[in-house]
Amino acid sequence: MKITQIRAVQPVSPGAPNDWRDWLGQILVIIDTDEGLTGYGVGGGGLAGVHVIETVIRDILVGQESNDVESLWEEMYWRTLPYGQKGLAIMAISGADLALWDLRAKVAQQPLARLLSKDVQETVPAYRTGRPVEEWLENGTEGYSMLKLFLGLEPGERVISKASIDRIVTEVRAVRSALGPDVKIMGDAFMGLDVENTLRLADELSDVGLVWIEEPLLPDDIEGYARLRDECPIPIAGGEHEYTAKAFDLIMKEQLLSVVQPDVCWCGGMTELLKIYRTGATYGIDVCPHRGSEIWSLHAICAVDQKPLAESGRPWMTWVGGQPPIVKGAIALGEEIGFGVHFDSDTLL
Repeated sequence: MKITQIRAVQPVSPGAPNDWRDWLGQILVIIDTDEGLTGYGVGGGGLAGVHVIETVIRDILVGQESNDVESLWEEMYWRTLPYGQKGLAIMAISGADLALWDLRAKVAQQPLARLLSKDVQETVPAYRTGRPVEEWLENGTEGYSMLKLFLGLEPGERVISKASIDRIVTEVRAVRSALGPDVKIMGDAFMGLDVENTLRLADELSDVGLVWIEEPLLPDDIEGYARLRDECPIPIAGGEHEYTAKAFDLIMKEQLLSVVQPDVCWCGGMTELLKIYRTGATYGIDVCPHRGSEIWSLHAICAVDQKPLAESGRPWMTWVGGQPPIVKGAIALGEEIGFGVHFDSDTLL
């Protein structure tokens, strides 16, 4: 089955954050074939990602056999290597790779999860992220047994300070007090801390029972993460802003993170996510995909994850039809073939 056309669009996403996540936001990649099947995948990079798809990636894929997914990934990576080892080009490749996996499963007439494993977990636990502290205090858990709080800089803050740490500690303690000891709490600093303040925060929250502190440092602060590995009493998670299985191999080999969180729509697609899972098994590192309840990661989580846990998705991506909901802290995978997604005509324009 040969690829006849590939294109990409950046759908309108009302409610997206007014930052790079909108300007360089998620793109929909569409791959058509000579047998009438169409594959869909989501990548990143906004209009820049669209440009990569409709120039370099189009030249690589059109005319090729769609089922040769892994070899096509290598060709896309090699052809974009001079400018694309990380970032926008890999984000675009992610969408193309996911669309190819969608086609592979559609040819097999199976949900993708069943193509990845015979032992599929139909329902997996989910945790809620991105919710303000005030809502947890006012509304309770709303069925979630796990949640993630923001531990980073507030709007207008440029440098972490003692006041920042005091505010974070107060908020986390308030949520723990309100929700009780049985709810699991994680924290996400979104690259807003430094080593010393991460250690201070971990010390002041040592009795709260944080499951992990996520992305306290910039992704390239290898020395800083090595210090936290050796000195921080709370596990460190991260990796949503990392790209390709090769980069994750270094992180896991050096045990820089206790939990890695690749985003399948950014890190290189399903081809790379599966490699990352295998590497995690080799080094004994847990893999918990970023925004894992989104359908693009959910198939892998249900198929190959030994400790499945799905993070709630981007709430502004309402244009993905077929996305299963989280119900009472769990999410169930459907039986539709491929990724099981569909899109209205306005999205495809």
